[in-house]
Amino acid sequence: MVNMILAETPFFSIDLDTIIPMLINTLLLFLVLKHFLFKPVNKVLDERMNEVDETYSKANEAKDNALKLENEYSEKMAGVKAESAQILQSATARANSKSDEIINSAKEQEKGIVDRANAEIEVEKKRATNEIKSEITDLVFDVAQKVVDKNISTSDNEKMIEEFINNVGEIQ
Repeated sequence: MVNMILAETPFFSIDLDTIIPMLINTLLLFLVLKHFLFKPVNKVLDERMNEVDETYSKANEAKDNALKLENEYSEKMAGVKAESAQILQSATARANSKSDEIINSAKEQEKGIVDRANAEIEVEKKRATNEIKSEITDLVFDVAQKVVDKNISTSDNEKMIEEFINNVGEIQ
């Protein structure tokens, strides 16, 4: 019996009475789904796409700002390096100048000390010479007085000369 039922009903049949309502139902279902499902889903997708685009835009802007800051930092660092080199050079020049001043001052002081010492030596030489002359003069006057006071014999004369010579040797 089963074989008979299958033989009587065609495997594929098109019935217009059922196709038209099926097409209308499919169209209505499509319109309802489009209105209630596709539009909100598309709206959510568009919003998400806008958010992603905005995020990419902000990321690119942040990247540009970071590159700008990096360039500014590099420029400032180059300026700082140049300024520190200039400060170091200036400090070195000032130190060299101060060193030269100190050396020149020390040389001038040394020259002054040597000049004063030489002047003092000359004064001491003159004073010593004057003292020696004074003592010699005193001795000569003493000898002359002794000669005048007594009549000197040749032996006394020789003794006085020896005494005079010995006294002159002691003075020096």
